[in-house]
Amino acid sequence: MMPIGPLMIEHRLIERMIEVMRRQLRLWEGGRKANPSFIETAVDFIKTYADRCHHGKEEDILFRDLSKKPISGDLRRIMEELVEEHQWGRRTTGALLKAKEAYRKGAIEAVSTIFDCVKALVEFYPKHIEKEDRHFFLSVMHYFSQEEKHAMLDEEYEFDRLLIHDIYRECVTKQEGNLERYDCRQKEMSVI
Repeated sequence: MMPIGPLMIEHRLIERMIEVMRRQLRLWEGGRKANPSFIETAVDFIKTYADRCHHGKEEDILFRDLSKKPISGDLRRIMEELVEEHQWGRRTTGALLKAKEAYRKGAIEAVSTIFDCVKALVEFYPKHIEKEDRHFFLSVMHYFSQEEKHAMLDEEYEFDRLLIHDIYRECVTKQEGNLERYDCRQKEMSVI
């Protein structure tokens, strides 16, 4: 398997989630309401799977190694566009999370921002994936030797193996921080 194989397989799962988001958006628009729980799930999927896991492998492995190669100007331009698109996706996902928090706190007007962000993401990802799958991935593979391709593939597998530990390390650290804040509040209340 080439190092783009796992990336293209991941694209299929991202496409499935984007379709679920598209269908949810249609349901919400009819009633002008959003589902904060679903938004949390979608944001977690995009941040963890699509960005951290998938884009992480693209940027930290494939693009890193490709940037050392004498690739054509067109492919270099596409690679730079892909990185910019990843950054746009991060900003849009962050805006969606912020709007969801406002909505959950009663800011009904935040539903428009939620709709705009979800719509932007469901329009963005299919085009982004098509650019990678059809206009970039296969074109750049001939710049690598078989040994380099195998090394990248091994590194991708190691990246995925370690990612789960990073995710849950962050989870525990966050929960520890929540407990520390809770303990501080309890101490403050006991002083009053």
